[in-house]
Formats: sequence, C-alpha cells, structure tokens
Amino acid sequence: MTENAQAAQPVFSIEKLYVKDLSLEVPNAPKIFLDRENPQINVQLRTEASNVDEGVFEVTLTVTVSAKLAEDRTVFLVEVAQAGIFQIRNIPEGDLEAVMMIGCPNILFPYARESVSDAITRAGFQPVVLAPVNFESLYQAQQQQAAAAAQAGELPIQ
Repeated sequence: MTENAQAAQPVFSIEKLYVKDLSLEVPNAPKIFLDRENPQINVQLRTEASNVDEGVFEVTLTVTVSAKLAEDRTVFLVEVAQAGIFQIRNIPEGDLEAVMMIGCPNILFPYARESVSDAITRAGFQPVVLAPVNFESLYQAQQQQAAAAAQAGELPIQ
C-alpha cells in the first residue's frame, strides 16, 4: 500500500470519554420518599457535535430523565451530558454527520446510562436502567422531518 493510499484510509478513534455535565434534582425531598405511588418516567435524548481541531470532534450525548407523580410533582430530575473526543478523518463529507450522530452516540450511550442509573441510586431511589436506543432510526427520522420541513418551506427552529 502506498503512503498516499494509507493516508486516505478512513480513521475513527476514541481520544477521550468523559462526563461533561451532571445534574441531579430532588425538589420535593424528604416528603417525596414517603410517597408510594409509581412515578411516570420521561427520557429525552439530544446529540450535539462540534469541531475541536482538524479531524477531531467533540460529540455530546445529553440524557435527561425525569420522574413525576400525579399533580405534576417532580420526584427527581437527572441530566447527564456524556461527551467524547473522537478523531474522525478521511470520511466522505456526506457521511461525517451520520458517523457523529449515529456511531458516536452508540459509543457514549452505555456510559450515560450508567451515570444516570448511578445518580438516581445515590439520590435514594431505585435505579432506572435505560433501554437501548437505535440512534440510526432517530437520525433517519430527524433527516425525514428536516426534509419535510424544507419541502413545506418551513425554516428549522434553532
């Protein structure tokens, strides 16, 4: 293999994985611990990517888990921003976004899931184990929504 061919090989490597932000709120403690009602759990995911250096990107997967009882009383709210620095080189421009919005979150999710479960347990509640997420289908749905909005002449909300 020539040096040029080797240089053009796709590169994907994990440089660093870390918790960028972790927030836990138990606004109705201590009385909330006396309530025996099962809370309604809501999970939200958000993925963001930014360029750190040439061929180096930070991808952040933010997982927000809230538990509420009837009367809209919050049991707990946990938000974890699990981030990673990834070296991504020689990937076709059209595929780069998919790598950052599918491949990187697939790597980050197990770490975020563990941080969420650990924070909830440390707050005195039963752990919440998040179900696996299909980031590819989420990405495709997002692309379809963006295409439909563009066809309708709508501008995406920033």
